[in-house]
Amino acid sequence: MRTIRTTGTRGRRAATASAALLAALTLTAAACGPDGPAAPPAPPAALPRAAPTSLGDLSGWKLEDWARYVADSGFTNQVAPGYWTTARTEAARARPTPEYSLTAASPGTVQRDAPPATVQARPQPHPYGPDSAVVGKLLMTTSQGDAVCSGTVVSDPLNPGRSNLVYTAAHCLHDGRGGGWVKNLVFVPAFNRDGQASNRDGRAARGKPYGDQQAAPYGRWTAVRALVSPTWLQEGGVGARDQYDYGIVRVRGESDSGRSLEETVGGSVPVWFNAPREQITSAAAFGYPVERPFDGMELQHCDSTAAPGRLSFDPASPPMYVIGCTMTGGAGGGGWFITKDGKPNLVSVSSIGDRDPVGHLAGPSLQDQAKQAFDYFTKNVK
Repeated sequence: MRTIRTTGTRGRRAATASAALLAALTLTAAACGPDGPAAPPAPPAALPRAAPTSLGDLSGWKLEDWARYVADSGFTNQVAPGYWTTARTEAARARPTPEYSLTAASPGTVQRDAPPATVQARPQPHPYGPDSAVVGKLLMTTSQGDAVCSGTVVSDPLNPGRSNLVYTAAHCLHDGRGGGWVKNLVFVPAFNRDGQASNRDGRAARGKPYGDQQAAPYGRWTAVRALVSPTWLQEGGVGARDQYDYGIVRVRGESDSGRSLEETVGGSVPVWFNAPREQITSAAAFGYPVERPFDGMELQHCDSTAAPGRLSFDPASPPMYVIGCTMTGGAGGGGWFITKDGKPNLVSVSSIGDRDPVGHLAGPSLQDQAKQAFDYFTKNVK
């Protein structure tokens, strides 16, 4: 991502994302604990009683259904002060991005376009300005240890200019069917903003001394509430549930300064729900990939100038977007950006991809269910 702006001229309907697109954007603008062994994961959460009876079918849900679902899903998050030291952050591994090959044999029920042309990931130049500060690292503890995903500061319609919301992928927050929530969940916007953890040639350098202010220039933000798609909790494995691989987090600053996340980083981006697919003619994906050849120290982006392809495991659900991109695990949950009416919008998050070689990413199309969940969360989950 080059630059993302929430200000700009109106009237553009076509969505574009590339170097030129991002150069035109300017984004509308915790608890942490002692080093030591990670706390053991909580027992797997039971499937909420309010889970949908069929994939994506929430059309009949009312306010009380969402309230019951949120209560039953049981998100809790306690982070010991000082837990996320720079050393622990650097040692955290990628939260694995679910793997799916576009060239392997698949059941006839899977509908997919031809694989896209590969787009090489590129590092965002240092120092990251307010335009890039909306993208950050999500740090968490899973049953396999400390892990990393990516997330984006998104606008809160009920609190303009004062959002404390982070949008990411469901797989970054919850294990899915039979599993539980991650722990020690913290958001670090603009990680390594000034490049203090990088070599002079811009490549990341693990083990290079740098201070906490360089690692977390805008502080660490602890998750206090979270929600993932009910469909994600119902299904297991790579498949139809990935068409609903989205999640929302409400955070609180560790400094208790009284300033919101949006005020602190200098911006946010709106989520464009129910975006007409024909208007998504390109996309730019951002994130902090950790797996080789990356190591999580640099904000990377893939600027796809082609219209995203389609991938669908369930024809009754919105097809996923597919773009060429070489980002690896750790970039999962990172936002995909386009412009609408001259302003940046988030239209998807990195969900699944291939490996050996890495060539594409796929993300959910945020349609009715995603909007319904977001509306409920912003209005009722404080």
